[in-house]
Amino acid sequence: MISLTDQPFDPGALLGAFSRGRSETGAIATFTGLARAERGATTTLELEAYRGFTEAQIGQIAEQAMARFALDDVHIVHRIGKIAPGEAIVFVAAAATHRRAAFEACDFLMDYLKSRAPFWKKETGPDGARWIEPRDQDHADIARWETSKP
Repeated sequence: MISLTDQPFDPGALLGAFSRGRSETGAIATFTGLARAERGATTTLELEAYRGFTEAQIGQIAEQAMARFALDDVHIVHRIGKIAPGEAIVFVAAAATHRRAAFEACDFLMDYLKSRAPFWKKETGPDGARWIEPRDQDHADIARWETSKP
């Protein structure tokens, strides 16, 4: 399941719902990303997306993760709109038979979300607003999946 929301969400509640009734799943790994204040330089993070298109793009990478890591299921929730420091931006959960697949799937999905997902990010703070681009490390992180075997 892939969803974009402009409302705050509770990662614990999402994990509880995702975990319920999984008698054949051996592992669930999750990642929750939070907005940072950047030592006072950021008062608001704003994410823009084209609904429909962005969800479809994330859905394609989720399908790749399902096949690559033999997952039972995946759940991705991503905030859009204005986000305050300390609020959750993204929740990724991967369910698999074994822990390694679940961990690696979360890592794979986050590398994609951080560097290639169609979001436009802007930080606003006391010095004004600035658009955020993926860092060199973000590109290096996703490149390792392109060179490793599925």
